[in-house]
Amino acid sequence: METESEPYVRLATLRQLHDVVGELNTARSLADTLQTVADGIVKGLGYELACVNLVQPDGDLVVAAFAGNAAAEALITGRVGARASWERRLSMGETWGELRYIPHTEGWILLDDDVPQWYTEGPDPRFEDEWHPQDRLYAPMYAPGGGRELLGVISVDRPRGGRRPGPWGREALQMYASQAAIAISNARLRANMQRALVRLEREQQALRASEESFRQAFEYAPSGMAIAEMGGDQHGRLLRTNDALCRLLGRSASAIRRYSFSDLVHPEDIGTLLRTSAEGGRAELRLARRDNSYVWVSLRNSVVADTTDGPRFLLTHVEDIEERKRNELQLAHRASHDSLTGLPNSAELRARLSARLCERPNAISVRETAVQAVDKAYGGYEGDNGNGAGNGAGGYDEAGYGGGVVPYGQGPGYGGYNGTSGAGYAPVPAPGYGPGTGGGYGGGYGGAVEGYEPGYEPYEPYEPYDSYGDPAERAFQGDGFDPSAAPAPLDHHVHTVAPGADPDDGSKGLAVLFCDLDGFKSINDRFGHNTGDAVLIEVARRLNTGVRDGDTVARLGGDEFVVLADGLGATDAADLAVRLRNAIIPPIRVDGRAVRVGASFGIGWASCGMTVEEVLKSADQRMYIEKRSRSKVQRRAG
Repeated sequence: METESEPYVRLATLRQLHDVVGELNTARSLADTLQTVADGIVKGLGYELACVNLVQPDGDLVVAAFAGNAAAEALITGRVGARASWERRLSMGETWGELRYIPHTEGWILLDDDVPQWYTEGPDPRFEDEWHPQDRLYAPMYAPGGGRELLGVISVDRPRGGRRPGPWGREALQMYASQAAIAISNARLRANMQRALVRLEREQQALRASEESFRQAFEYAPSGMAIAEMGGDQHGRLLRTNDALCRLLGRSASAIRRYSFSDLVHPEDIGTLLRTSAEGGRAELRLARRDNSYVWVSLRNSVVADTTDGPRFLLTHVEDIEERKRNELQLAHRASHDSLTGLPNSAELRARLSARLCERPNAISVRETAVQAVDKAYGGYEGDNGNGAGNGAGGYDEAGYGGGVVPYGQGPGYGGYNGTSGAGYAPVPAPGYGPGTGGGYGGGYGGAVEGYEPGYEPYEPYEPYDSYGDPAERAFQGDGFDPSAAPAPLDHHVHTVAPGADPDDGSKGLAVLFCDLDGFKSINDRFGHNTGDAVLIEVARRLNTGVRDGDTVARLGGDEFVVLADGLGATDAADLAVRLRNAIIPPIRVDGRAVRVGASFGIGWASCGMTVEEVLKSADQRMYIEKRSRSKVQRRAG
């Protein structure tokens, strides 16, 4: 390009400038664009050397492209100059519009700085505008948009014709630098977009792979999986389920989508479900199957949230724990029940009895007098008078269960169960506690029973009572355990009291019947433990058959059993003891032989203010009183 300043520019020169500017936007990459910028200066603007220095992210400038000299290109391309050194250069010399010209007379001080440069020696200029080899001309490139963000610097050398560029040449270089800045910005934008597209495509591929992995993990998981909606009118509705959950509940996927978990959960587990759904986490509850049965499951909820809209849905993992629950119940049953008879064991008996007892107000005075009050009401262990005479005050209770214990006395009592006449158990006056024809409760259980025909009113079943105080004990019915039957805890404790002394006053209490088998040791010694075990199993069965569903029959140990029966009066408890003894004494066939055992019963009463041991001891002592009141022959007659 000519450097003359006349207003007439040859058409060929303009065409060259137009061509090189047009080529700036044809490059595909940033590197191609930078090289096109350098080549265009040499090709269209008439300079022998051109270098493009590009600003790096750290602010320094790197030689990104070079044109005009292969040796110089190999030497300085890729080298970096400090930003401060470049700013120093752009503040020196002469200002030609946006261009910066530094003549060799000033530029010698730049020979030793860190900016990459290519220069040669030469003679001093022969005329004023002659170009010296150490002259420097820089064209800064600023980002488009009116700002002053420096993108890079174009440096040129050796204009053709050997003269400094005139006004037209300077204008052309400045315009070219401006277009180069636009081209570089566009190239960077395209590069960033391409990187973003590549990153987006990778993320989409990863998302598709993740979705496919999730789909396969969801669909083919061995345990149940479900997605439920959160919030809105359809909160909790099941949106998607896998095959494992459908098999577990016996329902099709389309059918399950009509429900929410709250529709399927056991009514008693609704609160657990709501807490788990709101907070996420894990819960164990029961879900309904198609056949209306329930299965124990473990739910693990994960709240899938949207950063802008909040929680969107619940991802729920449903694990079948029915077998584990069954094993837990079996272990709990084994821990609380006798392995031979299946009856509640001693620990379970004490737990159930303890649930009914408490330390009532003024517990100190109550505990000091509770046992004495019961003994006083039911005659104590010894009669109030030495011979047991009178109106039964010295007998098994004040209602006349017999005369004084020692010595045998005479007093009104219920007809003996031991009388040889077989008159039966009738509420008529009879001789007292002695072994005669009509003993009281203690002596009356001895003797033969062949002629037994109840002369009293039949033992009528009474309504099952509602377990033993602590609501959790409602889960224990008979000798089974059903945790689903346990309701919420009661707000208050209902005190347990012994019935009054008058058998006809209608008062009721919790009777504790202590049973000890008579003659069992001889069977065990004579026929062996296998026969003894069979006898215990059959006795346990007969005792269980003779009580109400809500009563407890427990094996205390050895040949001792305890019956807890609530809601009984004194007469009811005595009738129950007779019925149970009558159920035990028939022969028991074991391995082709018939064996018989008798039974001695003692009746105690549980009352708040007493301890469990005090209650059991009271019934145990009464049992031994009854046992000692009869001869060995009479006890074995059963």
